[in-house]
Amino acid sequence: MTPLERLYARGQFAMKLGLDNTRALLEALDDPHRPYKVVHVAGTNGKGSVAAMVASALSSAGLITGLYTSPHLTHIEERIAIDGEPITPHALRMILEYVFLEEEKAVAAGRMAGPATFFELVTASAFVAFATAKLDVAVVEVGMGGRFDATNLVEPAVTAITSIALDHTAYLGDTIEAIAGEKAGIMKAGVPCVVGETAAEAVRVFERQAADTGARLHLALEECRWEAAIVDGATMLTLATPSHDYGTLRLGLNGRHQARNAVVAVRVLEEATAAGLEVPAPAIVAGLADASWPARLEVLPLADGREVVLDAAHNPAGAVTLAEWLAETGRREVTFVLGLMRDKDAAAVVDALAGLARRIVCTTADPARGLDASALAAIVRERAPQVVTAAIAAPQAALAEALEGHGAVCVAGSIYLAGALRPALLALAGAEPEAPTLH
Repeated sequence: MTPLERLYARGQFAMKLGLDNTRALLEALDDPHRPYKVVHVAGTNGKGSVAAMVASALSSAGLITGLYTSPHLTHIEERIAIDGEPITPHALRMILEYVFLEEEKAVAAGRMAGPATFFELVTASAFVAFATAKLDVAVVEVGMGGRFDATNLVEPAVTAITSIALDHTAYLGDTIEAIAGEKAGIMKAGVPCVVGETAAEAVRVFERQAADTGARLHLALEECRWEAAIVDGATMLTLATPSHDYGTLRLGLNGRHQARNAVVAVRVLEEATAAGLEVPAPAIVAGLADASWPARLEVLPLADGREVVLDAAHNPAGAVTLAEWLAETGRREVTFVLGLMRDKDAAAVVDALAGLARRIVCTTADPARGLDASALAAIVRERAPQVVTAAIAAPQAALAEALEGHGAVCVAGSIYLAGALRPALLALAGAEPEAPTLH
């Protein structure tokens, strides 16, 4: 088997509580997570956007910057980027071969209890790539939760928690307090933690964790004076932090909610500067304007003049955000291509989107874990009987059906659906397909 085949054979969605095996694997690899500073970002929604903004600004400041995110849209190499460029397939293959070799030796010697999971292996590979590249700083997004996430062995200069909502409840708990507790597990003694969540029940959890660990808590949205606006479709943020008045900034990411994420990102960058990473205000301004995060309110123009909105909203909170942006930008009577995973609250997602829907074409987001298209269509018909509904299992065929009509089209419900359809949409737009460099 190739290294990638060996990796995927571990099961992409396998989980294992505890960090002992990850710690042993990193020790076998000479602790590749230690040679550079780290910004560690958790949260239910917004953590990828904040990570992308922070990494963009750090690169704008001239710092060699790594970005580790998950999951990927189309290519696994997207998860590991350096100054905005994904790792090449060749580099990832070589790193995986090294990681597998050291893992085998550690397991044989009894230093590891057993083989690592898919996510542990990819996380370790990212750290090896970053150490090899001699980074100044890595921005590391938590995979899920925080406390037991494989990324939680980093020694961060700054941590961030963007928001808390009910998601992954089978693993993280079914209350805001329980989920906040898992996310708060990334707090470290003496390390600033910038929080974007404002709900009292979550903030109380963060305050207790900060007191218990000695972390320095910063409630970004309360510390700053800020105002968001949508001007000609662009998101504008007027911001003054405790240390700097930035005036009015244009954000590269769409949506009024990105202003909240940007406030968190700016405070993270200011705390990173205090920790020894020089990120001047002009680099912060440029980084926010240049940040990109595909499939997050991404508008893809088609060759025939129409547009398709591609969004990875996969839970009720994300669906509400998507609906608010569609309405605010004048996109109504929308045809949705909708596909969700089986563990999501499909009824609540449908409730959030149905008011803007002219038609919903239900599809199966992922063959293994996706909610069946016909089952999703049944939920739509129950929750929104006024909406024209269709069930087409194959995502490509569902997209083709949606594009047969007129008006706005939006693909939403799962990052896996977005990843499956984005190459086709780029092709329809006449763009060059995005793929890693094969060398």
